[in-house]
Amino acid sequence: MNDPQRLILVTGATGYIGGRLVARLLERGFRVRCMVRDPSRLQGRTWRDQVEVVVGDVLVPSSLPPAMQGVDAAYYMIHSMGSGSDFHQRDLTAAKNFGTTARSCNVERIIYLGGLAEEGSGLSKHLRSRQQTGNVLRESGVPVTEFRAAVIVGTGSLSFEMIRYLTERVPVMICPRWVYTRTQPIGVRDVLEYLVSALEVPESSGQIIEIGGADVVSYASMMMTYARVRGLKRWMVPVPVLTPRLSSYWVNIVTPIPAAIARPLIDGLYNENIVRNPSARTMFPHIKPMNYMEAVKRAVAHLEVSDIETAWSDALITSQGDVTPVVLTTQDGIILEQRQRLVKAPTEVIFKIFTGIGGERGWFYMNWAWAIRGWMDRLIGGAGLRRGRRDPDELRVGDALDFWRVEALEPGRSLRLRAEMKVPGKAWLQFQVRNQKNGVSLLQQTAFFAPKGLGGLLYWYSLYPLHGLIFSGLIDEIARRAGAQAAENA
Repeated sequence: MNDPQRLILVTGATGYIGGRLVARLLERGFRVRCMVRDPSRLQGRTWRDQVEVVVGDVLVPSSLPPAMQGVDAAYYMIHSMGSGSDFHQRDLTAAKNFGTTARSCNVERIIYLGGLAEEGSGLSKHLRSRQQTGNVLRESGVPVTEFRAAVIVGTGSLSFEMIRYLTERVPVMICPRWVYTRTQPIGVRDVLEYLVSALEVPESSGQIIEIGGADVVSYASMMMTYARVRGLKRWMVPVPVLTPRLSSYWVNIVTPIPAAIARPLIDGLYNENIVRNPSARTMFPHIKPMNYMEAVKRAVAHLEVSDIETAWSDALITSQGDVTPVVLTTQDGIILEQRQRLVKAPTEVIFKIFTGIGGERGWFYMNWAWAIRGWMDRLIGGAGLRRGRRDPDELRVGDALDFWRVEALEPGRSLRLRAEMKVPGKAWLQFQVRNQKNGVSLLQQTAFFAPKGLGGLLYWYSLYPLHGLIFSGLIDEIARRAGAQAAENA
C-alpha cells in the first residue's frame, strides 16, 4: 500500500495517457493533483471529485508555483505537436519553465513519457523535440525518470488511431517506404503500469528507460494484423515515392487526423523505434509486456459496450441557452449523432414515453420506414420487427425490442438499445433524461455506430439523410407526447 500522504502532480490530465494515469494513481492509494488550463474539461471524469484541480499553464511561469507546492513527484505529459510550426521551441520553453519551478518547489522527481528512437542526426523534428524535452527537464537539477515509447496501442492513441483508420477505411493501401519501417509497439496498459510503478521503484529515478511490447514489427505488419483481428481483407501496394507531405494529406483525407498533426507524426515513422537498452526488464521484472496481437484485441474491445460507456459519462451541456440540437462527431472510432431537446415535463414522464417505444406502439415517427427496414432485415436473415416486445409498458435488461436488444436501463434516467439487425458494424440507440429547473427536463437521444471497414462508412453516410429525418422526428415526437402528458396531468 502506498503512503496516502504522498502528493502526485499530473499534467496533461485532459489527454489520452494523463486521463488514464490519474485513475491508476488513485487506485494505488496516492493523492493526486491535476494541473490544467481549463478545469471544465475535466467535467464528467469518474475521478473528478477524488482529485485536487489547479489552473496552470507551462508557458506562463507565474502560474506554476501553486501547482507544485507540496508535491512529491510530478508527471510531465505535455507536448505541443499540432500547435504550429514552432512546436519544437514551445516544447523546450515549457519544459524549462516546468523544471525550474519544480526545483524551486523541492519536487523530488519528474516522470516524463517521451519518444523511442535511436539518438542521432537522422531524427525527425518531432522525435528530436521529445528527446530534447527530456534533456531540458534534467537540466533543472530535479531527477527525471524518462520513459521512451514508440506506438502506443490503445483506442485513442494518435499513432494507433492513424493505423486503425487507414486499415478500416482503405481496402487497397498505397504504401510508401515508412510503412515498412520497424517499430516496437506497446499496449497502453503496459505503458500505464510502467508510469505508475516508477513511483515504487527508486532505482528508476534519474534513468532513461526504453519500453516496448513483445514484438518488433513493421507498420505494414501492424495494419495487416489489425485487419485480421477485425476480419477485414486488405491489400498493400508498395510505391517508391510518396513524400511525408503527400502522405499527411492522404491521412488528412482518410482519417480524422489533421495534416498539421499527421506530418510530424509521419516524419517520425521513418526512424526505427526499437528498444535497445534492456533496463526496463531488470528494473521492472513484474511487468511482462503483451504482444502486438493481444494489444490490438484489447484496443478493439473498446468497441464493446462496457468500454463505450466510459465515453458516455462525459459531461454534456445542460444550461438552456447552450443546448445544441444536433451534434455529429467521431470518438474512439465510433460515430456519434446526438440530438437533445428541452421538454416542459417531469423526467419520469419522459422516461415512461421513450421506454414504451416499439412493439404494438411502433416507433412514433415514420413508422412505415421502420417497417420497411424490418422487412429488409428479414430478407437477409436478420431479426426484423417480428419480435415485438415482452411487455407493452415494462422493459428490463436483456429484453428483445423489435430488432433491438435492451442493453442498459437506469430507471427514471436512461435506456440503451443494441441493434440486432444486419448492419456492417455495431450500432446502439440511447435515450437519456435529466432534470433541469422550473419544470423543464433535458432529453437526449444518441445514435452510436462503429463501422466495420469502408462498407460500414458507406452504409452510414449513404443513409445519413434518411436517418437524420427519422431520428429528428423521433425525438420531437417523444418530446411532444411527454409535454402533452405532463399538461394533461397538471
